[in-house]
Amino acid sequence: MPFYFPNRTGKPIRIPPPLLLAILYLALILIGAVVLVLPVAVTHPISFSDALFTATSAVTVTGLAVVDTGSSFTLFGQAMILILIQLGGLGLMTFAALVLSALGLPIGLRHHNFLREDLNQTSLHQLVGLVKTILAVVLFCELIGGILLLTVFVPDFGWARGTWFAVFHSVSAFNNAGFALMPDSLSRWATNPVINLTIPALLLIGGIGFSVISDLWIHRGWRHLSLHSKLMLTGSAILIVWSVTMFAILEWHNPDTLGAFANPIDKLQISWFQGLTTRTAGFNTVYIGSIHDTTALMFILLMVIGAGSTSTAGGIKVTTFIVLVLATIAFFKRHNQLHAFGRSIGLEEVMKVLALTMISMFVVMSGIFLITMSHDGDFLDLVFEVTSAFGTVGLSRGTTDELDTLGRIVIELIMFIGRVGPLTLGFFLARRVPPRISYPSSQVYLG
Repeated sequence: MPFYFPNRTGKPIRIPPPLLLAILYLALILIGAVVLVLPVAVTHPISFSDALFTATSAVTVTGLAVVDTGSSFTLFGQAMILILIQLGGLGLMTFAALVLSALGLPIGLRHHNFLREDLNQTSLHQLVGLVKTILAVVLFCELIGGILLLTVFVPDFGWARGTWFAVFHSVSAFNNAGFALMPDSLSRWATNPVINLTIPALLLIGGIGFSVISDLWIHRGWRHLSLHSKLMLTGSAILIVWSVTMFAILEWHNPDTLGAFANPIDKLQISWFQGLTTRTAGFNTVYIGSIHDTTALMFILLMVIGAGSTSTAGGIKVTTFIVLVLATIAFFKRHNQLHAFGRSIGLEEVMKVLALTMISMFVVMSGIFLITMSHDGDFLDLVFEVTSAFGTVGLSRGTTDELDTLGRIVIELIMFIGRVGPLTLGFFLARRVPPRISYPSSQVYLG
């Protein structure tokens, strides 16, 4: 349902919900940039370009940074970044609905429609229930995560600073933002079991998708889960096992990554952490610029895939990737319909997946083309940077702070599209299609 606003001529201006959402996200970025450039927010003067990049990265929950978050921003500035992460990760309209509910105000049809777009839902039903589930999960997970991280940061930094570190990294991890308060991310605690369990757990819960969490909470069993939940859980498990195993195999003897650790248990811990976090957030416990090119290519694929729908992460989504795989298998088996877990996947869903994938590839390739025009760095590093921005992951091979003005603008646009783009595209893909008109069929030769 479009929204209408009066103009000077008295005629209403038609604004589709996803466009208005994009405007709200953009407004939040600009407000954040203005606040982050203030003297009270920084320990030393930074340019508005730096503040804008940081705000964009925070709102899009990406984690790419051109200045060090821990040393460049004061406690006020870091708190502002955390607010931007929370708002951007869970969605502005989710917070709007929560505020209205807290004030005892009814959520009207227009607010429902905004919320539907922000949560990537095709139905207006049960949205308030989903929002309540989101709030409960967020508060519980971030609280538990913060308490567990206290055991790591308080002994190292004391109660005051350690508590802030625990809160910041818990919120950043659950929202799959990847912002850290140390220059080398979490490398200092590469072999700490609490870090290697808590951070990935928060990333996994935040990235699996709130619709899946709600489905699990309601049915509490595999049999009655929706097809989407089953595909998401199965696909995530396969990707986690594959990414962790391959990272360990590829980097086991690399002296700049896993090879620097003699204990096999330490190597497995780091492989678990880095393999699981790659699809969703920019935390790292080894220097990403030192990984082998083969590992970097694997990371690029994982970042493009991303996590789940209605989650805090980006990418084309796990279910999209699975449907692509199923469609490929069905083609070679000469099947006319896709099947999974005793359910069929219609042609319309396959067409949506193809449209989303093609547009995503176009955005990524355009970003790579534009950034190579302004930067003559290593090509793989540039591809890695663009893919990380599109998947709102935040991992970098050291290219971010080397970008010129055009390069920064390109990465900012890619981050924004990676976060807001799927909402806009989902709006058009979810709209009712007009009655089909049949035309005579003909053959097109492919391959």
